[in-house]
Amino acid sequence: MISFDCYGTLIDWEAGILPALRAVLRNHACEVSDSAILELYGELEAAAESGAYQSYRKVLEAVVRGFAARFDFVASADEIRSLGESVGEWPAFADTVAALRALEGRYKLVVISNIDDDLFKVTQRRLGVEFAEVITAEQAGSYKPSLNNFRVALGRMGVGPERLLHAAQSVYHDVVPARSLGIATVWVNRRSARPGIGAVRAAEGRADLEVADLAGLAAVALSG
Repeated sequence: MISFDCYGTLIDWEAGILPALRAVLRNHACEVSDSAILELYGELEAAAESGAYQSYRKVLEAVVRGFAARFDFVASADEIRSLGESVGEWPAFADTVAALRALEGRYKLVVISNIDDDLFKVTQRRLGVEFAEVITAEQAGSYKPSLNNFRVALGRMGVGPERLLHAAQSVYHDVVPARSLGIATVWVNRRSARPGIGAVRAAEGRADLEVADLAGLAAVALSG
């Protein structure tokens, strides 16, 4: 059984995050590099997810407000909503659908994602497969890196950690907590405007396997 983070791993969230935030920043004459946008996004998202549970739409609204505070402008109501409203347009990586379709011939596939149910429902249309289980932050009432999300997933799937392989782009959100529970992990080290980290908080940790993309994971998983 293989579980996946979704945004950043299956979905090219930088291709959604960067245009949405650049549009807001340009409205207020702010020129910021892609790498700096992703770094601040990672900090603000983690902070918004660390308190009492709130929907991911609210998390993304908090991110936009955080950018406004950092660069000293007042964001409009439309600008505050714009990042969350863009999620349904975030594209899948070019290799995602083919890799998932290849893997589903041998493995049960699961998603464990920091997302709202309704937002993932729109995203799922881009992924090309039906997942055996989908565990969202909304269902868990918490956000990764909380161990609760992985415990909810294991309980839902009815398996022990030794039966699961978890693949993700974020060391912070996924690799570190999953490994602490005895789940084998794959770091999908996607190319990024912020190499090796992307739009997440930096963290120290090592996965059991590192691949450059989902096609690489499929090649390894199907080679035996």
